Parts: sequence; C-alpha cells; structure tokens
Amino acid sequence: MKITFDDKNYFADMVGSTDGLSRKEFDSGSKAAAQALKGFHKLSDDGVYGFAHLPFNQDLAGIQSLVASLKGSFDSVCLVGIGGSALGPWAVDCALRGPHPVQAKHDASNPRLVILDNVDPMFLEAALASMNPKKTIVLVVTKSGSTAETTSAFLLVYDWLKQGIGAKKAPSRVIAVTTEGKGDLDGLAKREGFATFYIPQNVGGRFSVLTPVGLVPAALTGVDIGKLLKGAAAVNHLAWNGDLSVNLPLRSALIHWLLWTKKGKTIQVAFPYSNRLWGMAFWFRQLWAESLGKAKDRKGNVVHVGQTPVAALGATDQHSQVQLYIEGPNDKLFSIYRVNKFDTVGKIPPEKLGFESFDYLAGQNFAKLIDAECRATAAALTENQRPNGTYTVDKVDAEHVGALFQMLEFETAFAGELLDVDAFDQEGVELGKKFTYGLMGRKGFKEYKTRMEQYEAKRKSL
Repeated sequence: MKITFDDKNYFADMVGSTDGLSRKEFDSGSKAAAQALKGFHKLSDDGVYGFAHLPFNQDLAGIQSLVASLKGSFDSVCLVGIGGSALGPWAVDCALRGPHPVQAKHDASNPRLVILDNVDPMFLEAALASMNPKKTIVLVVTKSGSTAETTSAFLLVYDWLKQGIGAKKAPSRVIAVTTEGKGDLDGLAKREGFATFYIPQNVGGRFSVLTPVGLVPAALTGVDIGKLLKGAAAVNHLAWNGDLSVNLPLRSALIHWLLWTKKGKTIQVAFPYSNRLWGMAFWFRQLWAESLGKAKDRKGNVVHVGQTPVAALGATDQHSQVQLYIEGPNDKLFSIYRVNKFDTVGKIPPEKLGFESFDYLAGQNFAKLIDAECRATAAALTENQRPNGTYTVDKVDAEHVGALFQMLEFETAFAGELLDVDAFDQEGVELGKKFTYGLMGRKGFKEYKTRMEQYEAKRKSL
C-alpha cells in the first residue's frame, strides 16, 4: 500500500506569502499538531471515539458467512440509508466496482448496488421498478434506528418485497445495520427476524464506512473486505507517529488548519482525477462538513467555525469550475487526488485524420492524458497563487481505498483537535430532523410542529 502527499504547492515558495505558508508558520504549528495528536490519541485509547480501532475488531467471519449463505440468490442489493449510511457504501462501490452507471452487467455472480438515499417519490418508484424482488437483498442502515428518510423508504421497500415474494419469506431477505439496543430498527429486526449487524456506539455515522455499514454491502457485491481493513490498518501505524514527515494525516490537517485560519482559505475543494474516486469526494464532503462545522468550541465559546468542502471531478470540472477557481475569490485550497497506476491505460487509436487537434493525440493513451490534465491543473492553480496539494494513490484497489478512508478520517479528527471542537457530534443536523418529525406527526415532537407553524405563519405575514 502506497499513498503519498505532495504539499509543496501549499507553501509560499510556490504560491507567494499572501496565500501560502512560510516554513516558519508551518514550524510554529508543530506544537499544536503534537497536542492534537496527543489529545485525539487519548480520546481514542479511552474509547470515546472508536473509528481508529475498526480495522482490528470487525466481525469479518460473521459477514462472510452470511454472504456465503446467500450467494447466487440475488442480483441486486437494495441499500436503504442516508448520509454516512449511503455515502460510504457508494464510495466503496464506485472505487472498486466502477462508477455508476457504467459498471459491468449485473447478474447473480456480479450483483449491483442500488442505493435509496432520498425520499423523492419519483426516484423511489423508478428504483423499485428497476429491481426484481425475487432477486434482491434489502439492506436497511441507520445508526439511530429512527432516521425518517430511511424508515419511510424501508416501509415502502419492505412492502414491495412482501408483495413480490410473500410475507413469510420477506424477512429472510432483509439485513439490518444499526445500533444495538437503540432505536426502533433494532426492535423491528428482532421481531421480524432480520439478520442484523451492529455499529459500535462510539463510531459516528460519517466515520462508519469500515463498520458493517460499508463492509456488508461491499461483501455482498464481491469486494474483499479483509483487504479494505488491511489498508486501513496500515494507516494507523502512520497516524500515531509524532513525526510530521511520517504522519501524513496529521501533516495534512496542520497545513489545512493553518491555511484556513491564517490565510483565509475557507473553502476546500476535493478534486479527484479519477471517476472511481468521485464517490470518495462526496463521502469526504460530508465527513469534513459535519465534523468541523460547529457553533461552539469545547469550552462553550460561540465560534461558528467551518471550512466549506466542495467536490470536483478532474478533468470534467476543468470545464465547469476551474474558471472560478483560477480567477475568482482566492478563498480556497485544493486537495487533488491522483492515481499513479490505472488498471488500463486506454490506448488512443493511432490513425491520423489530417487535423492537428486530433492527430497529436493519436497513438497516445488516456492514462497519460488524465495525468497531464491533473499536473497541468496543479500548475495553473499554483501560477495563480491558489494553494494546492496532491495525494497520489498508487492504484485503486481494496487496500488503497481502505487506507484512503482511514487517512481522511484521521485528518478530520486531528483538524477537530486543532480547532478545539468536537468533530464527532452533529447538533446542527438534529434540529431539521426534529422539525420533520413534528410536521409528520411523530409522538413527542409537538413542540417542533408548533415552532414550524409559527415560522410559516411569520412567512405568510410578510
């Protein structure tokens, strides 16, 4: 497993002192980085936050046994979930089985993953119409066990399954992933007899991709989940190292924190130059936004801190976003994800057509072209004083994908320590959930219905 981090273009040597870090500024942050490492290491060792331990304590045998018992009986895995319960599984599937919708034809030996992560009625109807209930495994995932979008969509899918294969057989085709003893999904799973896997209490949803949240759908679709965890485990040896030249997630967190707080880079663009890492950029967007966007620090001071994450795809978004990035407000830093070795180079046919814009490319290959696009974008950003760094993943396989997940999770945790915020809560998400519960008539949320009525009445009066 090999992932490298080239940070040269984050520094003043390349982008100027107004927008880049001086070596002195970086060195002055080393003490804060050491404190961040110490602080998070203690929280992890004390069991407060558990994602760092996931590569070593997952029930691989249990997951693999269930998958083996179902093998050949399905051609679709219908995952019902939202947020981390959907973005993590999608990122794994996109990276290791190909971006949707251009994967190989699905069948019982190559099942597809269908993710229901929204309650748009037309989307749900089309998704169900695309699957055969007799050849579908349903996977319902919610850490709280009560997420409205997930529970409502599952009511629809479970009814569809019962209508298609019968009420007696339907429970045997459902797998639940939730928190043990918490929320109604666990109770329903026990009553109905669903196969069930649990998310550790101390692992938040956006950090849960290496729990059954991500491992079960990956195993059902043929991914080697042992290698995912092996890659993640390798990162732990880096992430607990106090040497900033070795500890890539801590070094990256420190650089991003300094650029954010000292140079005003309030936006981070996650910019993979690979369609297979496109899902990873969306997964990271949630990880960074929910973890670091906070109203208060740990002392209770109102800080309203947060760096806005944006997902862009190279080379596609060179033709939609880079104009803004090069000439617009210089308030961004860029995290480029580059692949060193593609599974195929994609040869460009050698025939020359007699037109310069075609003929110079004839006989070359697409791996060389997308790498040239990646390097050219980094150079163009740098020439315009836009700080950028490049993570190079040697290849997109299970070990490297697992490692990249773990690296970005550690980076986020360290950034939270540097900011002195709790990177593992999400109070800002909860209020919207409570208003939704009130509007939909859930017991115990009448206060939020009243507040919604007051809000809407005020709007009407204007």
